[in-house]
Amino acid sequence: MPAVFSPVSRAALVRQVRALIHRRKGVELRRLRVSTDLNELGFDLIDVVDIILEVERRYDLTIPDEVPLDTVGDFVRYIGCHRQLAAA
Repeated sequence: MPAVFSPVSRAALVRQVRALIHRRKGVELRRLRVSTDLNELGFDLIDVVDIILEVERRYDLTIPDEVPLDTVGDFVRYIGCHRQLAAA
């Protein structure tokens, strides 16, 4: 199911996800784009799990293990889609 965003809410969510990763992992914000592959930043599985746990806490979501979350955009799409489903 594709995520449906208004331009403002998607932009705000991108900023929030970028800030979350910046705070948790110390990556400069300028390096965190929607298309940024976390593996290219040197993140290992433990780093990604740490981000997933923080996303789950912050957005009150449960992210199944089989969901591929490789880029900043993957996190944004997942949060946007599932946050809307929870609100419905």
